[in-house]
Amino acid sequence: MLDLNNKTILITGGTGSLGKQLTKRIFESWPQVKRLVIYSRDEQKQFLMAQEYPESNYPAIRFFVGDVRDKERLLRAFEDIEIVVHAAAMKHVPIAEYNPDEAVKTNIIGAQNVIDASLKTGVENVVALSTDKAAAPINLYGATKLASDKLFVAANNIKGKRKIRFSVVRYGNVMGSNGSVIPFFLSKRNEGELPITDPNMTRFNISLDGGIDMVFHAMEHAWGGEVFVPKIPSYRITDVASAICPDCEQKIVGIRPGEKLHEEMITESDSFYTYDLGKYYVILPSQTVFKLEDFIKAFNAKKVPLGFSYNSGTNEEWETVDSMKKLIKKHVFNDL
Repeated sequence: MLDLNNKTILITGGTGSLGKQLTKRIFESWPQVKRLVIYSRDEQKQFLMAQEYPESNYPAIRFFVGDVRDKERLLRAFEDIEIVVHAAAMKHVPIAEYNPDEAVKTNIIGAQNVIDASLKTGVENVVALSTDKAAAPINLYGATKLASDKLFVAANNIKGKRKIRFSVVRYGNVMGSNGSVIPFFLSKRNEGELPITDPNMTRFNISLDGGIDMVFHAMEHAWGGEVFVPKIPSYRITDVASAICPDCEQKIVGIRPGEKLHEEMITESDSFYTYDLGKYYVILPSQTVFKLEDFIKAFNAKKVPLGFSYNSGTNEEWETVDSMKKLIKKHVFNDL
């Protein structure tokens, strides 16, 4: 059973949607957490979040302004930290396409800096957040996150005798996260028209809490080198639009640069190393730092069929207009 009481935790990108919800869940579930460091480069977001978590009521919280590109700052921030959740990323697809060097600096070099700082400061557990766009990427954001995933998986090979585990959680669109489609449609619905990139477009769907449950699962169960993938439903972009504004016109505007019609989280090539754990799939490295037989036995892991892939367009589980409306009201916007 995961117990974060008396633990020291740091969240990179901690002022983002997931970082804020993760903070909330940690304080709700483990009020005796020893220290929780919110590490991000946006001082305004840090200021606003600090109003929600005053030190008088939350003595364990710390706000640390810093960039994952700055290794020296990470080394300072990681002192006496046991668990790191790496959520910092440059994630907007069109912005990354236009500013590729900036995406590389944050998403790849920043990832390596987190690894190096973790190895040098005695961190014991690192969970890095990935994205469905990292599987068979066609845009720069996905490519940088795939590189990041590979770095964190391979970091287990260079840990030596250190007591540290690096793992990755990969999931689809997070409902209500900054810059995602649901808040965008909500902001546009009063105009009577919602822009649809392609009527056939599909995406995987997960709530913020579902994503955080995965982070906690990786913290507790990772042996080192896993990429955890959730079993979650897909939705059609047109159904999301209908759920938010059934009377709005759906105007087809075309796919943006770097976008896919459907997203993958596990490719056919990944199937050689993918196992079914029940609630989650896990992609293991081709060479594990543990005995594969022991892992299979410990988790009752079942190898997926060769050629298996996990694609939002061929998924077996689907959200409907009604179910999306209920989920949006529950997780994002009550007044729908």
